[in-house]
Amino acid sequence: MTLKSHIPYKRVLLKLTGERLGGINGQGIDFKAIDDVTRKILLIRKDLKTEFAIVVGAGNLFRGRQARGTNVDRASADYIGMLGTVMNALALREALERITGNDIRVMSTLLMPSVTEPFIRRKALYHLKKTGFIILAGGTGNPFFTTDSAAALRACELKCDVILKGSTVDGIYNKDPRVHSDAIRYTRLKYQDALERGLNIMDKTAFALCQTEKIPVIVFDAHDIRIVKDILTGKEIGTLVTE
Repeated sequence: MTLKSHIPYKRVLLKLTGERLGGINGQGIDFKAIDDVTRKILLIRKDLKTEFAIVVGAGNLFRGRQARGTNVDRASADYIGMLGTVMNALALREALERITGNDIRVMSTLLMPSVTEPFIRRKALYHLKKTGFIILAGGTGNPFFTTDSAAALRACELKCDVILKGSTVDGIYNKDPRVHSDAIRYTRLKYQDALERGLNIMDKTAFALCQTEKIPVIVFDAHDIRIVKDILTGKEIGTLVTE
């Protein structure tokens, strides 16, 4: 059984967890890992002509929630995490430009004009059509929102056909499979079910926005980006969240 094989996904919001850009332990910036991700995405782009809007996390560097339970101001911690996403985005852009020879744009909600462009929707659409890629950093630009919320927001603005959320596990489970051996993976979920069950792969704000705008979300294991091609050609992989 194939998934929407008759409706190809031509524009994709790819949410990359920061750990995928890190070293063996998912920490720091590993340029070999970034090259590996980049080459696999480029092969998919070459074969399927898919446009990729890429939102990067910063779990390999810092997460705002690391400050929970401390005296550190939550907003300040979230801004530190946003800066981490900019670092990852610049590393990913370097690989894309070096390998393709094209001018790839990083757009950030944090104003850093010497290294990124501000996010402007019409410019982002232009760059997507021109090169097939845009890298989006800085989250939403606001504390208290995750990069999942940024991914949902940008997917709506850029009229993406689907959000592909790369995770450290191979889908959405009823409980953490890394802790519970009897955890059950969902193949398909409705938005409302995911919200009511309090499933934590994406936050509630992101789920609610995708539900309102009817953008499907597919959660998959980001350890091998080649899986993305299988997803885009209709294979049922990971967990599909839809109406």
